[in-house]
Amino acid sequence: MRHDDRARYDEALQGARVAAYAPGEFAGQESFMTASEIRALARRAGVGPGVAVLDLCCGVAGPGRLITRELGCDYLGVDTSAGALALARSRADGLGCRFAVAHVPPLPRGAFDVVLLLETMLAFADKEALIAAVAGALAPGGRFAFTLEEGEPLTEAERSAMPQADTVWPAPLDTVTAALDAAGLELVSRDDRTAAHRATAQALTDAFAADAAHIGGHLGRPALDDLLTAHRQWVAWLAGGRIRKLALVARRPG
Repeated sequence: MRHDDRARYDEALQGARVAAYAPGEFAGQESFMTASEIRALARRAGVGPGVAVLDLCCGVAGPGRLITRELGCDYLGVDTSAGALALARSRADGLGCRFAVAHVPPLPRGAFDVVLLLETMLAFADKEALIAAVAGALAPGGRFAFTLEEGEPLTEAERSAMPQADTVWPAPLDTVTAALDAAGLELVSRDDRTAAHRATAQALTDAFAADAAHIGGHLGRPALDDLLTAHRQWVAWLAGGRIRKLALVARRPG
């Protein structure tokens, strides 16, 4: 969903998000990932002290703040939403995180050790162009850590039923692997998180429904209905095998 007033949207969903995750697993993320999954993927990508990390489509940067605080890194978060980054900056005080408003691609100039793209590969219809841009931003030996909604493109019927379907572009793993190969990146790690993300999607759906009066009062009934419709669809897709959720790391040789 698109939300220009990110502070209002964040406040509306905060209580339900906290309730949906197990203790210690909510770190301000706007996704189906848990804090444990974020840590694990960051560690597989080699995030640590002195590592230059570029976090694409970071939103309010819950995952970025988590890895900066716990693993240490030179962090730059990029997002198109100035409102989201204003919240990110206010919550990252003392962590040394940097943020920039930008559309992706292109990517910020520089050579990064790790590029992160968490739960937003889905929004890019042209994944080949995105992956090529990521490869160009990686230093030799750099790693691209991302999540993928793996499956065939949506049918017209599926697109008509999904709110904001213009940001929902699943892709087969073979297509993404071919794009990685063409960009000179080698897939070195793959972890299937489908079952875990189905459970999280269900927990979020239940929490949003339980807090419907509060959320609807802040965002309006149409936004609440879209939120619930989208999450129920994700539960169905993940439960039925229509979509798999994968956590992947690719490496640039060097």
